[in-house]
Amino acid sequence: GSIGSSLGVLRQMHALGARYLTLAHYKTIGWADSSNDEPRNHGLSDFGKQVVREMQRIGMLVDLSHTSEGTMMAALDVAQAPVFFSHSGARAVDGHPRNVPDAVLDRLKANGGIVMVNSVDYFVSEDLRQWRAARAGEEARLKVVHTGYPDRVKPALDAWEAAHPQPKATLSQLADHVDHVVKRIGIDNVGVGADFDGGGGVEHFASVADYPALFVELARRGYSQADLEKLASRNMLRVMRAAEAYAAAHRADPPIESPTVF
Repeated sequence: GSIGSSLGVLRQMHALGARYLTLAHYKTIGWADSSNDEPRNHGLSDFGKQVVREMQRIGMLVDLSHTSEGTMMAALDVAQAPVFFSHSGARAVDGHPRNVPDAVLDRLKANGGIVMVNSVDYFVSEDLRQWRAARAGEEARLKVVHTGYPDRVKPALDAWEAAHPQPKATLSQLADHVDHVVKRIGIDNVGVGADFDGGGGVEHFASVADYPALFVELARRGYSQADLEKLASRNMLRVMRAAEAYAAAHRADPPIESPTVF
């Protein structure tokens, strides 16, 4: 990862101003498993657990978005301060592995962390996720059917798409993710982490200028002004303060060192 499997580099990044680290991205690394790759570390290796411990000792937030369920669980086994998901939805609403399973949500409540709900369309809409899988399957089938004639694949796939219109991800579905987290573990454990730079596609939710549209939808569902303030910022600020308070209480702890080289 970006720290070069070095706790010394981790501390240097913190000294330069970095205040959170996502444990893995789209590829599994030497010490943490990605949600989009083959697991190799049973969640976290021994060194990966040391990374989580050292991050919390110095006051860096542990971000579990993009990690496998095993990594989520392993990090929660180690964490002594709240962790967070910077941009992930609820897997009970949309089954994509980038989203958070209920078993992890339950443990997140005890940890005091939060899920920042993502607005990438196929993480939001299960119908769209299934459509994308069906399209990929049809494309693979067509490539076999038209072996030796690749120019026939695109027109056939276009015809399939015309017969199977792509579903839209809606603002209501995005609110469903917030609802699920709140009903499962409470209003104190949710935020908004739209990931506009990395995706998007939810109708009527194209930029931060559209955040009020989500809050209006949630207000219609009975969320109070205080609830929406927690969602907008107060929950995230609480997690940041908790991380800093934990680090302040452990300032005298010696740095964790690891001779392991990957």
